[in-house]
Formats: sequence, structure tokens, C-alpha cells
Amino acid sequence: MHIANWLQQASQQLSSAGITTARLDALVLTEDRLGKDRSYLLAHPELEINDADKNVLTQQLAERSRHVPLAYIRGKSEFYGREFIITPAVLQPRPESETMIELLLDLDLPSDVRIADVGTGSGALGITAQLELPTATIELLDIDASALAVAQMNVVNHTLAIKVVKSDLLEHTDRNYDVLLCNLPYVPDDFHINTAALHEPKLALFGGLDGLDLYHSLFADIQNLQYKPLYILTEALPPQHSALRSIAGDHGYRLLKSADFIQVFTTTQNKRH
Repeated sequence: MHIANWLQQASQQLSSAGITTARLDALVLTEDRLGKDRSYLLAHPELEINDADKNVLTQQLAERSRHVPLAYIRGKSEFYGREFIITPAVLQPRPESETMIELLLDLDLPSDVRIADVGTGSGALGITAQLELPTATIELLDIDASALAVAQMNVVNHTLAIKVVKSDLLEHTDRNYDVLLCNLPYVPDDFHINTAALHEPKLALFGGLDGLDLYHSLFADIQNLQYKPLYILTEALPPQHSALRSIAGDHGYRLLKSADFIQVFTTTQNKRH
């Protein structure tokens, strides 16, 4: 079958299944399988797809038609311009989370800043922070061993020496952190999620009745620390931001800045040491 015919057929199948990015997804899967970029594929519509490649692509197309996230089918995803291994044990990185990195880089940080990526999942946030801030000390924390295994693979792939720690929030770490990157589960339990999200790990999505259970616990943990982080960056739905500000305020933190899904909280309770 020619590339042009395949892409037309694949796009129609995905579109009929309700995939709004049908043409792009068909191109991405075909790029991966054939090892050719989309400009080459589109410039060579007469290129033949052999039976072995067609069989694999047909299977992948069936998965995508069931709204399995593209990252799970590909086994990888991009975040902040870099590639990360992704499995069904972790959430696929969201573009909105990139704002957390932008706000982090906008802070006045010491060169030897100590950062924890709390609830790291794939490790995309913490690893990106390390690559953008090479002199920082960064640790990846998560309660789920399967997620940490993915994070560890990404640490190795990016040839970094980041420590990966199994921890329920801050429970199993004794390091003093200057910054916490916190993309914790924040979806309310009764929130209607889309079909693709049904394939993602519920542990990484849902955060109780109001979605903020984990943030209540996190700030309670911080309250018991002798050295409190200077900055806490959080991700949550915009309608949750007011409640999250109240939680932070009850524990000595004030809102410094916000953008999209991200809020940055700061404290003046202690100086760095």
C-alpha cells in the first residue's frame, strides 16, 4: 500500500472513532514505524509500506481508535522539547505542565538550589529542571514503585545522576529542599474525565472530593519541617486555585505568581542554610 493511501485510510479510521487529531496521529505513528520524518513521507506519497510495517501500524491504529493515549502506544512523549519514556504506569506529560518549568526558571534561585519533584511520575518535571539548571541538586519522589521505575529509565536516558526516592509526599526524605515542584493528583473524584484519561493510572489523577487531598497532606508535611522550602510550585485546575491559596496561606505561604494551571507560593519563615 502507498503511503498516501495508508494515511488517508488511517486518518478516516481515527476521525470516525472521534480522534480530533486523526491526521497528525496517523502521521506520527507512521513516522515512528518507518523511521522517516513527516516531510519525507508527505513528499513521497508513492512510498510502499511493507506487510510487516502495515500489520504493526494496523494494530496501533486499533489501539488509538479506542482512545489509548498516543504516548502509551509510542512508548514515549515530548516534554519541554525533550523525549521521555512513557508507560501506562505514569501520566503522559501535559503541555500545561511546561509552564511550571518556565515559572521555576523565572525565580531568583541560588546556583546550588535543592529541588524535589514531588509525585514525579515519569520524572519529566525534575529531569527537565536538572537539564535547565545543571548546578542544582534534584530528587524525584513518588509513592508508586512502577512510576519510579519509569522515572529511573528517564534519568538514565538523559545521563543524569538524579536520586529517585520512594516516598509518600515528603515522608521518606530528610533533605532540606529550597523548591518543591508539585504536580500532584488534583482531579476531583466525581469529575468527568475524557476517554483517553480513562487509560491513565487513577492513582496519579484523582485527589479526593475536591481534588486537593494531596495538597492538604503536602502542606501539613511542610508545616512539620524545620527548614521550609522557599518556593512551592503547584499544578491544579484554575477553579481550584482559590482553595489552594487558602491551604497554602494556612501554612505560612503566600501566592507569588501564577499562570495557567500553575501557582508559585513563597514563604519568609526561614532563610536558606
